[in-house]
Amino acid sequence: MVEVTGQRARNKTFTADNGSMLQKLITTHWLSLHALVVMTGWVIYVTTSRARRQRRHPSAALAWVISLTLLPYLALPLYMVFGSRKVLREVPAQPRPALPLKGRQTDDTVQRFQQLAFAMGLPPAATYQQLAIHQDGREALEALRALIASATAKLDLCTFILGRDALGKEVIERLTARAREGVQVRLMIDGVGFYLGGRPHLKLLAKAGVRVALFVSPLSSPLPGRTNLRNHRKLAIADGKRVWTGGRNLASEYFTGDVSQNPKRKPWVDLSFDFSGELAQQTQQRFDQDWDFATLGRSDCSSVNLSETPAPMAMPGAASAKLAQLIASGPDQADDTIYSLLISSCFSAQTRIMVVTPYFVPDATLLLALTLAARRGVTVDLVLPLKSNHWLADRARQTSLREMAAAGARIALLPEMIHAKAILIDEGLALAGSANVDERSLFLNYELMIAFYDPVE
Repeated sequence: MVEVTGQRARNKTFTADNGSMLQKLITTHWLSLHALVVMTGWVIYVTTSRARRQRRHPSAALAWVISLTLLPYLALPLYMVFGSRKVLREVPAQPRPALPLKGRQTDDTVQRFQQLAFAMGLPPAATYQQLAIHQDGREALEALRALIASATAKLDLCTFILGRDALGKEVIERLTARAREGVQVRLMIDGVGFYLGGRPHLKLLAKAGVRVALFVSPLSSPLPGRTNLRNHRKLAIADGKRVWTGGRNLASEYFTGDVSQNPKRKPWVDLSFDFSGELAQQTQQRFDQDWDFATLGRSDCSSVNLSETPAPMAMPGAASAKLAQLIASGPDQADDTIYSLLISSCFSAQTRIMVVTPYFVPDATLLLALTLAARRGVTVDLVLPLKSNHWLADRARQTSLREMAAAGARIALLPEMIHAKAILIDEGLALAGSANVDERSLFLNYELMIAFYDPVE
């Protein structure tokens, strides 16, 4: 009996020892596997960051490293989907023309702006004609209708949102009609904006021969790590000769409102304009690059060959020509162009800075540049909606607005929804287009602004 009891005790001890050893083996194996996943995450992060020249903010870089260390099974898939901030494209090298400054009367702010834009490789300033700034949504809609009707060979549209409403339906019908008349029509919609707009009906466009491309669809993107990079540009181009652009998406609230849904709801206050000339040719090149990227180079439409078509440039002696410059910003640019130009302009401004934007959520550096300008005597005005369509952006702006007010900036909170995007620096520089003053627009989105260097007469 004593021997049986001793044997049972030895068996239990042996079983316990085996269980302990097995547990240690499992723990060691799991730790090794965890370490391997962490190391894999670090290698992917470092490799992609260097190869794509991501230039992340230190706080963002630190957040990714900590997440990949502590939660690699969650952070690594998220990084693969949302981690990219720069997607540089291979563009044929072109001879860079001389900076078109000599022979024109320009103030220091404009000169520094053009010099920095030149250093970042942006297209040089070009001439434009027949600039029309739309006074309201109805005038903007009439200008868009006229541009669509004027196209004789090619018509290109780019938008973040195409609404599934009366305005969206009208745009689709007009594009369909032009395609059936033999005009080559291309429509590019952002992949996320397509769903935000309610997934508009596009079958009629396809049947009529309209080429439609979603810019990085979030559900079927073949481009890992780029789902978070959205195309926020708004363009309509007729025959590469006339451009309609600004901040308006193709939905009712950006133009005249939707009376059938809510008669009391006013349309948003927005800014758009159209022009022709050499600047329109540059804009066509910009669209062609985006289209090729969205279709992965499978376009069967004629595109501008950037290696053969030099960027237009105003000659130094053309003192009477009106000049403007295409300022593209986004993951396809090595630098954060709009952001860098804004900071530089804030430091060089002499008399005034006016910022009109629906969302004011600047990073610490841009906020510092604006507050320092106000403190050294520059008149700084902010024009914002009292309540925007994004509650979170309204909450996030409070700290920045308090700092701006304390520095002496004037803040106007208007009762209407302001969706316009415009920045005025001194008397010789005006920026207008699609970019908001928030970190998504300045660091992640594909945006397009036009820098005007001459006052409108």
